[in-house]
Amino acid sequence: MIIRKSPAEIEMMAAAGEILVRTMDLLAGKIRPGVTTLDLDQAAEKFIRSQGATPAFKGYKGFKGSICASPNDMVVHGIPGKYKLQRGDIISVDIGVVKDGWVADAARTFPVGDVSPVAMKLLDVTEGALFAAVEQCRVGNRLGDVSHAVQEHVESAGLSIVKSLVGHGIGRDMHEEPQVPNYGAPGKGVELKEGMVLAVEPMVNVGRHMVRMGDDGWAIYSQDGSLAAHFEFTIAITAAGPRILTPWHHPEAQPAAAA
Repeated sequence: MIIRKSPAEIEMMAAAGEILVRTMDLLAGKIRPGVTTLDLDQAAEKFIRSQGATPAFKGYKGFKGSICASPNDMVVHGIPGKYKLQRGDIISVDIGVVKDGWVADAARTFPVGDVSPVAMKLLDVTEGALFAAVEQCRVGNRLGDVSHAVQEHVESAGLSIVKSLVGHGIGRDMHEEPQVPNYGAPGKGVELKEGMVLAVEPMVNVGRHMVRMGDDGWAIYSQDGSLAAHFEFTIAITAAGPRILTPWHHPEAQPAAAA
């Protein structure tokens, strides 16, 4: 069942998202060679808790971290640990925040110093695919319009969508209906209605689309060892258009949901 949110509930989610964005900004300033993924995790947890919120991922189905930190060929779900960032790496940082019972979820992939042209293309294309999806998050569109926007943007650049991993609805629970694939046919699927909130998250490989599970049962890698990127927003479907509740891109203040 898809749970639609009231404008007041969307504001609650936006409050969680505001903490998430400030957490992401904090970590962005710490990403440099020599920093461990555990360093990033500890900084995130300390800040989130200082804001009267909790890390959504901590303890979720046994997950040990407060964030997911996934370098290079790791697509998602990296458990923070001893890995030290190196110049030329890319690192996906996925953050979830719970504030007053409402969840926000977002991710960015960062370059660590100067990176290869292939890595920069991957980051640019994956981020661009997310913004293409945002434009389709409008009342009356179909879920397939969102999915197709991601697929078209990525595949037209010669990169591969990770088809076995999806986005999701979000609200009081981190994972709600519907699932949000990153590929599909336009005009198909669930109709988007006011009050729906989606975590849209393109996951893209430079090489082929297949992935493999790591030995820890959490980390997911590109099967062919190629670089991977992950970008994500929590997006509310409102009468005024898509509202990004986790605006880590800081274009301007996001408008309030329509009453």
